[in-house]
Amino acid sequence: MTLLDPRTDQDAPIPIVPSFVRDAWWSPAPDTLTDAAIQAVLDASTGRRVASVSSEGVDLAGMVDYARTVGQASLGGLTFHQRAMLLKELAQYLGGVKEELYALSAQTGATRFDSMIDIDGGIGVLFTFSSKGRREMPNSQVYIDGPAESLSRDGSFLGQHIYTRLPGVACQINAFNFPVWGMLEKFAPAFIAGVPSIVKPATPTGYLAEAVVRHILASGILPDGALQLVSGGARDLVDHLDYRDLVAFTGSASTARVLGAHPNVVQGGVRLTTETDSLNAAILGTDATAGTPEFDAYVASVVTEMTAKTGQKCTSIRRLIVPAGRMEDVVAAVTERVGRRVRIGDPRAEGVTMGPLASPEQLREVRSSASRLVAGGGRVVLGSLDAPAGTDADGAFMEPLLLAFDDPEAEAVHEVEAFGPVASVFEYRDLDHAVTLAALGGGSLVATVATHDPLIARALVLGIAAHHGRVLVLDRDDAKTSTGHGSPVPHLVHGGPGRAGGGEELGGIRAVLHHMQRTAIQGSPDMLTAITGEWHAGAAVDTAVHPFRKSLAELKVGDRVEAGPRTVTADDIAAFAASTGDTFYAHTDAEAAAANPFFPGIVAHGYLLVSWAAGLFVDPAPGPVLANSGLENLRFVTPVSPGDSIRVALTAKRITPRETEEYGEVRWDAVLQNQNDEIVATYDVLTLVAKDA
Repeated sequence: MTLLDPRTDQDAPIPIVPSFVRDAWWSPAPDTLTDAAIQAVLDASTGRRVASVSSEGVDLAGMVDYARTVGQASLGGLTFHQRAMLLKELAQYLGGVKEELYALSAQTGATRFDSMIDIDGGIGVLFTFSSKGRREMPNSQVYIDGPAESLSRDGSFLGQHIYTRLPGVACQINAFNFPVWGMLEKFAPAFIAGVPSIVKPATPTGYLAEAVVRHILASGILPDGALQLVSGGARDLVDHLDYRDLVAFTGSASTARVLGAHPNVVQGGVRLTTETDSLNAAILGTDATAGTPEFDAYVASVVTEMTAKTGQKCTSIRRLIVPAGRMEDVVAAVTERVGRRVRIGDPRAEGVTMGPLASPEQLREVRSSASRLVAGGGRVVLGSLDAPAGTDADGAFMEPLLLAFDDPEAEAVHEVEAFGPVASVFEYRDLDHAVTLAALGGGSLVATVATHDPLIARALVLGIAAHHGRVLVLDRDDAKTSTGHGSPVPHLVHGGPGRAGGGEELGGIRAVLHHMQRTAIQGSPDMLTAITGEWHAGAAVDTAVHPFRKSLAELKVGDRVEAGPRTVTADDIAAFAASTGDTFYAHTDAEAAAANPFFPGIVAHGYLLVSWAAGLFVDPAPGPVLANSGLENLRFVTPVSPGDSIRVALTAKRITPRETEEYGEVRWDAVLQNQNDEIVATYDVLTLVAKDA
């Protein structure tokens, strides 16, 4: 069948948005489709048909199998760092095609600013995870979680937690409001973990997600099977999943409940994380009166969150919780700012700052929810449910709408979310009441607390924290630099309890670990060293050649240098105190030091001992070791008195080649002991070592 746009005189067919299945583009044959199987997608501003969507006949089972086989094999051959480098390449590539994506994004109702949030924000997620993957994860395929636990007196039996990638597929079901950011923020951590993705964007804006996927695949950067796309419905996708797989869902609470009740989730062990409805609050502190920087920042944040993406953000402010007697000031300030800064229309038109909702269906839903809020006690104090003057009647346009509730505990304001440019304002009596009102939302993604009073900030934040996934404290010191109430950042967790879905995304490396299995490994030090690639105390060592004479290619974990002893004298301690200025009494006053329960008398400075240890283990001649880049986890255990001696053992613990440099980082395990074999100090030494001699 030929699909034409019934709203135009053009004869050009409207394309069906394709899926990417088993490393090939796929669309259902038009002559096999009924009208009921095709969903029309309209330009949000004009109502003209821009795409048709159908996944009728798509082989979901084959996609899952392809991901588990080809995708797993191609990603499994790479380390965390190698995957991270590919993400960086991908981010750079997508940065070069942004203008094309902006043009498509405008059809969804997004302004240039909205598109930057979505498109540039998504690319930024790729950059961030690439950086964190290389800085915070090893250049290997095993992630070690915490220190080893000694399970025997002699150290011959240890326990260690490790993370390894899930052997299945990450299925990512995304919402319509952020077709680019929503996709990339789920894809990036899965890719770093080494788990292939099947992406299912929401239909109204899925054509933009498809364009991004098309560019990603055209770049040739990703390994085979790393990314597949379903354009259209995927109702039986979870039927093909099991405990090896995970589903990350963003959307309505009703759909999340359906997914959560699926037998493969309840009984089959499919991992499900959901991010759903959220009645996010912004609490104005009692100190933030009209005219204060905090009041102004609060109002600016409210207007931004009501109008950015036309309020279609899961993190938008829905409830303004203000001190008693402050509602009138807030309403007046919000009204003034909206009148001064907001221009509604087609986002492709000059000067427009707020576009339409994403679709006519979304407009009907928002109007319906807003009407329920009015019926539940809300008074319209800004805006209208009528179409804005001067806008296309076929577009999904709506004015910013602010409702005032005289009863702050009215059920509707804490139950109904109008997913658009709609917010409600009500008053609290005291800080405890503000906390109670915020909690009535039943769990939210984010809240803002606007105050410059540390005591107010502490009371409100600690009161509401357990009900929220993120809390922004907004005041004069951070108002200009804050990333904003409604902007999740990849470094911090995104998600929330209760109504918000109970899930968690982003949060840096935490998001990568969501795609991996934590396992407790028990065994001997040698076995744990072999499994993890990191030397464990008690494992075999090699002292035949000074390890500083070995290049990164020659160095092995367990290579060690042992040096000492060196005896400490009272003159050494006095000289160090004089040269450094560290004349703390434990090093200079015998009587005062003896009175200290931790010291037997004058003791050597800890940093004197660390300096001496470096002098003992270093090989001074030029060689592969290029620099000392740090010292971590330093602990002083046993004091050293004049007449004691120290010796040091330095063992290569972890070797991390850098993918783009001619050197890598080596983490060394350093242990200082005295003449009685007591541990004096332990720490890690970090060095940069050339890959080749």
